[in-house]
Amino acid sequence: MMPVPAGRAYWSSRRRPIECVGMQRNIAMVVAYDGTDFHGWQRQRDMRTVQETLETVTRRVARHNVQIIGSGRTDAGVHAAGQVANFFTDRDLPTNALFRAVGSRLPKDVTLVRLFEAPPAFHATQSAVSKLYRYRVYAASSRPVEHRLQRYTYHFWLGVDLDAARAAARHFVGTHDFAAMASAGNQRETTVRTVCRCEVYRHYNEVRIDVEGSGFLYNQVRNMVGTILEVARGHWPPERVGQILAGKDRSAAGPTAPAHGLCLQWVRYNFPACRDQSPRPLRPAECRSDQPGAAGTGPCESVTP
Repeated sequence: MMPVPAGRAYWSSRRRPIECVGMQRNIAMVVAYDGTDFHGWQRQRDMRTVQETLETVTRRVARHNVQIIGSGRTDAGVHAAGQVANFFTDRDLPTNALFRAVGSRLPKDVTLVRLFEAPPAFHATQSAVSKLYRYRVYAASSRPVEHRLQRYTYHFWLGVDLDAARAAARHFVGTHDFAAMASAGNQRETTVRTVCRCEVYRHYNEVRIDVEGSGFLYNQVRNMVGTILEVARGHWPPERVGQILAGKDRSAAGPTAPAHGLCLQWVRYNFPACRDQSPRPLRPAECRSDQPGAAGTGPCESVTP
């Protein structure tokens, strides 16, 4: 067998690639995917996930083991238009060649939107400043099948009072304890989060709810949407939302809205700040599939991407 050059990986069709050492380039990706047929972002044993799909393809192109770091975990059925991820490699392929090589090998429900070289300290999770989730409600008596939207919108045939929904949404804006919006299984040390905006608006037959924040608890956005819809259909007054937050009782809030109406639209970063930082070594916990995906916890502010 030929000796393996230092800092490289031995590749064989019969073997898994040997771990690559001396990785120097930090490659960032913007990824979009239809989450219908995925069991979420994070790799799971014997489950089809977005992270594992990206790692399998990228490993074949880079010819060494690759760990894809995502900006946060999306649950089964949740979509993304602008998920951000990064990985390290010592391959000297130009970014446009990497973009073509990785993008052309992805399955039909995943696509690369952008691929570029990031500062060494950039970390898709820890460097995130804020992210925006959009929930799409198909608010009409007819089903969304006519417009082929059944995979991406939640059909809500009850009447929607937009003014009431907007009044309810305003209670979520700011820094609050969102314990009442966290589903069972949340393992964060604190349930205090900052929501920069929570906007409700109509787009043809859809009612869209945009939620931007610096980080979210497990199912927080979907629980917020379920609570807003309870107000929108006239079941509760808007003031009830503030009382629910103050009570910190999940059972007092609305139901969890279905996953397929939710989409991660974009993630915001402060790249100039990343260039001024030293690279942060990966912790072993970031490689484990049983850890919840952490969202960025930086302050909500306007940054230069």
